[in-house]
Amino acid sequence: MAACGCSDFLRLALLLMLLWLWRGARGARGAKLYSAEDPLTILTSDTLKGTLRNSSTAWLVQFYSSWCGHCIQYSPTWKALAGDVKDWEQAIRIGVLDCAHEKNFDICKEFGIHFYPTFRYFKAHSASFDIGKTYRADRDLQTVRQLMVNFLQNHTRDDWPVRCPPLEPSRSADILSLMGLKMGHYTAVIIEDEESYVGREVMLDLMAYEGVIVKRALNTDKSFLQKLGITSVPAAYLIRPNGTHTLMDVQKSLRFFFSSFLKLLPGVHKKQSPAALGSAVDTRGQEEMEVWKEFEKSKVYMADMESGLHYLFRVELASHETLEGEELKTFKDFVTVVAKLFPGRQSVVKLLETLLEWLVSLPLERIPYDAILDLVNNKMRISGMFLSEQLQWVGCQGSRPELRGYPCSLWTLFHTLTVQAALRPDALANTGLEEDPLAVLQTMRRYIGTFFGCRECGQHFEAMAKESLQQVKSLDEAVLWLWRKHNQVNSRLAGALSEDPRFPKAQWPTPDLCPTCHEEQEGLHVWNEEKVLAFLKQHYSTGNISPKYTSSSSPEVHGGQNKKTGLSPDQKPKAEGRGSPLPGGSTAREQHHGRNGHGEASVDARKEPKPSMTFLVLGFSSLDMSLCVLLYAFSCVFLILMFIFFHMRSKRWKIRYNRLYV
Repeated sequence: MAACGCSDFLRLALLLMLLWLWRGARGARGAKLYSAEDPLTILTSDTLKGTLRNSSTAWLVQFYSSWCGHCIQYSPTWKALAGDVKDWEQAIRIGVLDCAHEKNFDICKEFGIHFYPTFRYFKAHSASFDIGKTYRADRDLQTVRQLMVNFLQNHTRDDWPVRCPPLEPSRSADILSLMGLKMGHYTAVIIEDEESYVGREVMLDLMAYEGVIVKRALNTDKSFLQKLGITSVPAAYLIRPNGTHTLMDVQKSLRFFFSSFLKLLPGVHKKQSPAALGSAVDTRGQEEMEVWKEFEKSKVYMADMESGLHYLFRVELASHETLEGEELKTFKDFVTVVAKLFPGRQSVVKLLETLLEWLVSLPLERIPYDAILDLVNNKMRISGMFLSEQLQWVGCQGSRPELRGYPCSLWTLFHTLTVQAALRPDALANTGLEEDPLAVLQTMRRYIGTFFGCRECGQHFEAMAKESLQQVKSLDEAVLWLWRKHNQVNSRLAGALSEDPRFPKAQWPTPDLCPTCHEEQEGLHVWNEEKVLAFLKQHYSTGNISPKYTSSSSPEVHGGQNKKTGLSPDQKPKAEGRGSPLPGGSTAREQHHGRNGHGEASVDARKEPKPSMTFLVLGFSSLDMSLCVLLYAFSCVFLILMFIFFHMRSKRWKIRYNRLYV
């Protein structure tokens, strides 16, 4: 009897275990190891053959199964590889295909996939059916990258990828013949030994860029090395467009440092599509270019942050006639954070503090935008309080008026606020936001979701926040979180139409700004986040903010028309739509919010003039009138209460002293 019960128990336990394993396999089967956000191509049975047949590029495809434990563990490595060789896409591309998906069963069988993961190379320009060449999986990304280079070099002249540069070394005589020649581009020469892959990898890194040509030469010619002054390899020699030449000064002789140095040279930028080039030419022809302001990229400019506040208060908020509910709370928190942490000029800080005091002292559930604008424009004529009405982009200026500008200034402002919160942890004391490492980030998140003009960009930022914001546990982690997400946005938008060709979206800080922030492990670039944090705290500190190009803080500017906007102080901007880009966002449409060809606030995007009310030749703003109405209502209530009080006292007195006596 007991044996039978034990047998039933074991049978039940085995059944439950099998059910659990089946559900786990089913859940893994439905999981997606790769998404459209990853820097690779997701292939299916419908697209695989068409993509590979007669492709202009070579392909490296991973056939995997979403229930395979090794495939799951290897997916971060594969994503890292795809991101590392993203600039190689015109020569060789990375793809994945999930054989666990029912739709892909037949195609995996046709390609002879028996084990997971299976990695196959496919040559370019293959007109016939080809199942590819299998190679053994390797967790060392440097080894895989070198295999990709070898595979490219196995192509013949007939099937060579169209846009892939020749990877063979140049003769020393050919390199020397270029010295002193004036050309329309830079020529970089990587000198290395025969077994090195650095030169070929740098050539592939720069193939998507124009303005520079990369060649490689071997260190076998000793006289050649002596003429160039090279004592150790790998080394890089640069020939400038004017014919002058010199040894490239990089901190470390590594592929990443060579590539980053060349990508940041003046005039070097990513190649654009013909449509994008046509659009750029048309825009440039219609708009007058703004005078270029020289600046140091190692500095933060106060003019950028003040211009961002000007645009934020006077343009972006103008699309909201009134603020109430969550919008009002978000705005109050935003003003609180900026007023307490903004390391600006005293005139701007005083304006922010006055705005905060006004918002806190008037417990209204609904505030008209006109009242906020009147205070920002200092209609009360409070001395020493002023925010410029000019857009002065300096570090955020773009090669065209519609590029960079306001989105760049917002990123700068937000980075500065997170760093100031970390450097001054007591700054938010007694605000309700103290002792919260997420205070600045959450306020920023709600501001972008509520007020930022580009809805799609706001959704991208919200998705990033939902994914990892709760992992932030300290003020230092908040600084690094924003830095990571900014670089993530830069990576996503590299090569997009909103990218400024003069300022390509690179991973920041670049090696020339912080060489110690960059390291290389097993051939892959990694960040030293301890050094990055130290750099960010120094870069966005008060001492590194330059006052150069900031406009005069003279309050007389408010008396007449603004020189840049052409509007009187009583005229307020009105946004026509919600199309402004997220900081670093996918579209660049500041102009419809009020930027003309000079990068200034435009009359077209503003309301009709609303004259202020006058009494005895004295001007009263809507803020003044609203305060008067509020005081009048309070006075009326007070008089009514006093009347009731004395009326009741009078009745009690009459009853007391007119009582009948017997």
